[in-house]
Amino acid sequence: MFHSRTAPVAIWLLAILASIAALDLASSMLEPVVFALVVGVVLSPFARRIDRLGAPSALSAFVTLAMSLAVLVFLAVLAEPVVSDAIDRAPYIRAEVRGLLTSLQDVSRGVDEMSEEVASALNDETAKPETKPVEVPKLRDALIYAPGFLGQLMVFVGTLYFFLLARRDVYAWIGASSLSLDADAMIEAERRVSRYFLTITVINGVFALLVTAVLLALGMPYAALWGFAAFLSNFVLYLGPAVFAAALVLGGMVSFSGPISFVPVTAYVLLNMMEGQFVTPALVGRQMAVNPLLVFLSLVFWLWLWGPIGGIIAIPLLVWAIAIHERITKGQTISSGTPGRLRPNRLAGPTE
Repeated sequence: MFHSRTAPVAIWLLAILASIAALDLASSMLEPVVFALVVGVVLSPFARRIDRLGAPSALSAFVTLAMSLAVLVFLAVLAEPVVSDAIDRAPYIRAEVRGLLTSLQDVSRGVDEMSEEVASALNDETAKPETKPVEVPKLRDALIYAPGFLGQLMVFVGTLYFFLLARRDVYAWIGASSLSLDADAMIEAERRVSRYFLTITVINGVFALLVTAVLLALGMPYAALWGFAAFLSNFVLYLGPAVFAAALVLGGMVSFSGPISFVPVTAYVLLNMMEGQFVTPALVGRQMAVNPLLVFLSLVFWLWLWGPIGGIIAIPLLVWAIAIHERITKGQTISSGTPGRLRPNRLAGPTE
């Protein structure tokens, strides 16, 4: 009896471990594919609106893809002058950073000398650790990785286009092969993910403008570039703002001197707290709320597995999975004839 109960659990554990290993081994191929599917789900409302105008599926998919690439190119053009200026001033910034690191090394060396004196007093010989110079990526390394990056970009663009083109057929095939899901359930989950992600995008955009304005008022160099970085980092919950705050501490110490060096990061933390505690809950609302523990675990898993790409897709995938799970639970509850046990649809919003 005990063996018959533990066998399915062992099979499920082996299947999960095998799936994780497959995701890790095939990351170079699966990362752009999964990322394209997530982006396709987010952009599906635009393609659906073009479909309603009577346009063919191929045209709506192409227009949606072209508009998305045009937005990316537009952002790159806007950021190009700031990035070029930062590159031109790279020697000055490098000298400032080097001076800061030298100061930190002096402090560290003083601690090491104190430790050596204590060790000598205890007749304990310790070897002084060697410091290795920081290796800066070279142009040769960029040329080596360029073909792989271009290949992943082509896979991303191709997957995104064909998903937008054939998403209804994919949903119909999943509905035909599943007893618990249908095409309507997939479309509903798609709408929830798109609504959630677009709402977060608007919030992050306004937040980035506020960060840029505050840093400009403080006289922070490259405030627009910092604001754009704040916009991107805010998509990776918890970890993104923490990394950005650490970078802003370093940037403040390079740009200013004295206590004012910590004013930029203090202002950013206050803005982030206001956004996280008041703005996002008010605009996203309880209808689209996600359990914080699930959010954290999803971020940890996908960041560990696929790095930054995993951090971006973690929340949309979690919202999609919860929507599908609640749809299945709702269908099972209705079919069992006990509507009083129907779980509240926490991610559901007004239907279109």
